[in-house]
Amino acid sequence: MMVWRLLADLTLVVHLLFVFFVLFGGLMCLRHSAWVGLHLPTVAWGIWVEWTGGRCPLTPMENHFRVLANDQGYSGGFVEHYLIPVLYPGQWSVSMQWLAGGAVLALNLMVYFFVACKRRKCRSAVDE
Repeated sequence: MMVWRLLADLTLVVHLLFVFFVLFGGLMCLRHSAWVGLHLPTVAWGIWVEWTGGRCPLTPMENHFRVLANDQGYSGGFVEHYLIPVLYPGQWSVSMQWLAGGAVLALNLMVYFFVACKRRKCRSAVDE
């Protein structure tokens, strides 16, 4: 039972790291542009999940491990179960999901604007 609980908790941590990477991974691209190829698909996935009400495969995986550990799983997605109660004490509506997806998009557009500016400055410094 302890192994299943550990796997459930590990899945939870990986899921949380993924969410943070979706939100803030673009900042890593300011330092190394190699991250862009990994970050952009995760952003697209995060926005898709929010805008379509889709479910990340990590959510049922964690639930499965919790059930095997004789813990209670949860319904809904990771964000709705762990993050929304902290951020928003009320119900998570469809409009809130669209707003969250829009916020992810806006945040990452700003970051990539700075990445593009940095690349242009670096190129012009090399050309001089």
